[in-house]
Amino acid sequence: MKSVAILGGGPAGAFAAEQLASAGLRVVVFDEKLAWEKPCGGGLTYKAYSQYPFLIENSTPKRLVHETVLSAPRGGEATLKLTDPMVIYSRFDLNRMLLERAERAGAQIEKARVLKMTRQGAGWQLHTSGGAASADFCIVAMGARNPLREVGTELKPRDTMTALGYYVPGDQERIDLQFLPGLEGYIWIFPRCGHLSVGICGKGEPAAALRQRLERFMMERGISRKDGTFYSHLLPSLDSGSWQANRVAGDGWMAVGDSAGLVDPLTGEGLYYAIRSADLAARALLAEVGDLAAKLAHYRALLRHDFAADLEFGAHLAKRFFVGRILCGAVTERMVEFTRRSPRFSLIMQDLFAGRQPYAGLKRRLLRNLNGSLYDLGMSLGFARVVPRKSPGCQNP
Repeated sequence: MKSVAILGGGPAGAFAAEQLASAGLRVVVFDEKLAWEKPCGGGLTYKAYSQYPFLIENSTPKRLVHETVLSAPRGGEATLKLTDPMVIYSRFDLNRMLLERAERAGAQIEKARVLKMTRQGAGWQLHTSGGAASADFCIVAMGARNPLREVGTELKPRDTMTALGYYVPGDQERIDLQFLPGLEGYIWIFPRCGHLSVGICGKGEPAAALRQRLERFMMERGISRKDGTFYSHLLPSLDSGSWQANRVAGDGWMAVGDSAGLVDPLTGEGLYYAIRSADLAARALLAEVGDLAAKLAHYRALLRHDFAADLEFGAHLAKRFFVGRILCGAVTERMVEFTRRSPRFSLIMQDLFAGRQPYAGLKRRLLRNLNGSLYDLGMSLGFARVVPRKSPGCQNP
């Protein structure tokens, strides 16, 4: 294999291009927009920049946010001091930085969209908005709205969530996350360089209803939409039953990032998984593991072992987390309350935000800390409020 075409120049495509070009392959990135703004994106957790230090150690404009406020009806607010800050970029700046790194590594950048790909012998013939091209192998990084239906994940309605919101003037030092009754999702306010991203993501609810929820929240918070720019995106959010059959690779191609459905089903976080899957795809292609079929199998195994199995576990938890009930209240309300009143529980939340706590081990850790967390909460609220006597209106799952 001598040449690789990267279909898409977002974070996943750009990072895959950098890795493969650095190894000496001829790499061409095709993207019709190249660096672009995406108001809902740009946040990177400790999990991302600890593995890839260049994501924080650079001169690109960014914000380091050390505080998150969690809110839920009847749960009040909880302020979480982040020992490992969230790093927030403009997506334009982040994309540009990653593309420049790819170009410095030797990748060729083409401002063109791939319209069609057809097999040509053992390679590919690509039909683009700028003409025709060929490649031995393709990496698909065209996002959740990938128009090339024969490659990448196959998203069904149950495997998607909607993210929409406003890019508005303003500034604040903290991140706000608001949980709402009956919504499998949440509202956010993200401080970014020179503006705020105020949005909502949700699953199983029409976009119009999500927008109504968001605009009501903005009105209550006194956030004007007058000078804001509206945006809406489709995000992968694979159902728990879709992970095992997720189409991440096939004859002559691998998919990365959103095109592979690799997004956290609870938080909607995709940037880390875009960059990480690009890294794993490059490793699999460069690995000395046999023929191309062996490399594809190696990529699937790397994804599964590294994070896909944990995201599948997270998909099992998602609905229970957002709309489930525990201790006579919504799970999200109790989570906020425990975070506010229990130092032990607050540490668990710190690790979840930083990406250090996998979903697969979360239940075990919660149970291990349950007595201490209940004690902390009981000391703050009074034991009768933590474990109330049963009544007809109080049913736990």
